[in-house]
Amino acid sequence: QWQLVESGGGLVQSGGSLRLSCAVSGFSLDGYAIGWFRQAPAPGKDRERIACISKNSRNTNYADSVKGRFAISRDNAKNTVDLQMNSLKPEDTGIYYCAAGQELFGRCEVSPMRYWGQGTQVTVSS
Repeated sequence: QWQLVESGGGLVQSGGSLRLSCAVSGFSLDGYAIGWFRQAPAPGKDRERIACISKNSRNTNYADSVKGRFAISRDNAKNTVDLQMNSLKPEDTGIYYCAAGQELFGRCEVSPMRYWGQGTQVTVSS
């Protein structure tokens, strides 16, 4: 049975860093695009894709709000995906989810996600 498990969340001060990891079991990541998504605590906010990476790591895509601060990486041999988050801001607070989906056209940003983890909480204090 497939499973995606996020870890590495926690409480950090503004300007600090965290590294999130997503461990995948039940299927091989080789053929899948991977995305990290964020659900902000504000009512009515949609889950936002903040970063994604293609199956061969040649294509990455970031939301404008995290460009230059976050970096996504993957290790297909270990079946893991990481998200390095630097210069964190209070508005980065939320539940972070990793997800996997069949890659389309070599572009992770247009690949629909099919498998989802349960999420990990990130809280950035001011």
